[in-house]
Amino acid sequence: MTTGSDKDLGMDRPIARRDFLQGAAIGMGGVLLGGLAPELVAAAAEVGEQDRAGYYPPTRLGMRGSHPGSFEAAHTLRDSHALSGSIADTGESFDLIVVGAGISGLAAAHFFRAGAPRGRVLVLDNHDDFGGHAKRNEFRVNGRMHLLNGGTLLIESPRPYGKVAADLMRTLGIDAKALDDVCTNKTLYDSLGLHQGVFFDRETFGIDRLVVRKGESREDTVAYLAQAPLTEKVRKDILRIEHGTEDYMPALTSAQKKDRLSRISYEHYLLKVAKADPGVLPYYLHATDGWWGCGIDAVSALDCWGTWFPGFQGLELDDGEAPRMGFTPAGFAATGGSDTFHYPDGNASIARLLVRSLIPAAVPGRDARDIVTAVIDYTKLDRAESAARIRLNSTALRVRNVGSGGVEVIYSRGGTLHRTTARRCVLAGWNMMIPYLCPELPETQKAALHQLIKTPLVYVSVALKNWRAFQRLGVRSVEAPGSYFSSFQLNEAVDIGGYKSVRSPDEPILVRMERTPAKYGLPEREQHKVGRAELLATPFETFERQIRDELGRALAGGGFDPARDIEGIAVNRWPHGYAPEYNSLVDGDITPERMPNVIGRKRFGRISIANSDAGMGAYTDVAIEQAHRAVQELLSSE
Repeated sequence: MTTGSDKDLGMDRPIARRDFLQGAAIGMGGVLLGGLAPELVAAAAEVGEQDRAGYYPPTRLGMRGSHPGSFEAAHTLRDSHALSGSIADTGESFDLIVVGAGISGLAAAHFFRAGAPRGRVLVLDNHDDFGGHAKRNEFRVNGRMHLLNGGTLLIESPRPYGKVAADLMRTLGIDAKALDDVCTNKTLYDSLGLHQGVFFDRETFGIDRLVVRKGESREDTVAYLAQAPLTEKVRKDILRIEHGTEDYMPALTSAQKKDRLSRISYEHYLLKVAKADPGVLPYYLHATDGWWGCGIDAVSALDCWGTWFPGFQGLELDDGEAPRMGFTPAGFAATGGSDTFHYPDGNASIARLLVRSLIPAAVPGRDARDIVTAVIDYTKLDRAESAARIRLNSTALRVRNVGSGGVEVIYSRGGTLHRTTARRCVLAGWNMMIPYLCPELPETQKAALHQLIKTPLVYVSVALKNWRAFQRLGVRSVEAPGSYFSSFQLNEAVDIGGYKSVRSPDEPILVRMERTPAKYGLPEREQHKVGRAELLATPFETFERQIRDELGRALAGGGFDPARDIEGIAVNRWPHGYAPEYNSLVDGDITPERMPNVIGRKRFGRISIANSDAGMGAYTDVAIEQAHRAVQELLSSE
């Protein structure tokens, strides 16, 4: 979408652009191919970097998420199906090894320690930081800390947290409702007269134009649409979709309507059932990106009804869940969802609290508020004297049952293979990787695990010198239906512990941008495969150019200058992002016991499987529940 010159965009300005060697680019596993490329040799030199003073990955900018160094060894294993090179025996033995230091893996370690207080646990993770998708982006601008989520956004679920997840939140000191009531400033942007905006780009809509939408009433929509670069027919149909009361299925009962909606896409519903002009498609196509990571062509109309998308007012559907809905965002309509709260760094604070519970010496503080500003001592995460240890930059490559009562784990760190053992193992990483880690699994189980294709996505954190342009334009968030990034918004105002959000547009702030690289026209999971390949092939420089161009064009009317006003960028690239969820357009009437996650998560000897993938729900409570199940399977089998 870029149109400005690199100089105008500020591409020549000093900014973190370490595209290949991103901070601690380690764990390459080049030995699998019989040697390391020259670039990887330098990366491998950072073996054990977490044990060095000053190691603090939350402040790293440039390419984050699945950063260079975190996935190459796994891809080599995927392509070669074999290990080669010498293996160094660590001489260590644990009661439990957990593969994956995301929230599910950390929760598994927590639950195991609760059930076996004297047990020794090692948690391995391929990234340079713990937390998995609960990634923390920490900026220092003008001497002040600014935080934003680089992954999991907030505590939220389509259903109230069950006993396991609710009890863990309570143990960690988290009361989401109380925190939200006290810490979240819900009036700041309203008090400044800031609203939602929509940026129409000229490549899609013929002209660059930012239009402010000041409310949700019919009158507000009419005023907003009058400024939009759309044909009169498209404007009328959008107004009808958002405020009309026509029943497009008058001959069907509510249950029959829901069943019908579960079998067609939202695109089909708008164009074929509501008979809207095809010109509405570019406007609505990416409306579902933030929920499902794909366009309205691959999401059921029922799920869109359940998540409050427009166009269903006249159908008068009964409240409550429906068959063929599954554990999806649509569940919000049925239960009202869980309590919600957004930590300034997203659910990274939950991961940090879990680490504090496992290794108190590494994480100062005492409650769920001061965790936000706690400075973690990473050198204390992997100490031999600690009952719980976290070893970063370590990619598990082989996990197998050995002998009469043990598990062997081989992992790559710094370009070298290492072997360690344990009595048990929980695999809490991406489930689709497990068949490569455990080739001895039954073929039916491996086939099921391969079906758990995660949603690729990109969360970008951009530090700005100030946000005067947003104030002048009267916007706090912007939807961009035709642009590279489908939305961007000002950081939420949350004050918690010693962390204080900005109040004045003259102060620096962080902006969050989102992209889901789905391929229109394919089934959801096929879209995600294509998007995953795209993300892995896209260099940081491309992301940066698109960031600068989109912000520059959308905010031009407010005097924004991307070359002058951007202070720093963190691109959180997640080729394997959201956990897969039931999709009625793909999964149809499959019974629960035949779902791939249920078949795939079956315990294999002394190896059990966790992660939100195993619950097919892209929510933190699902990750916690699956961790608990996996640990209980191991403990009860003895």
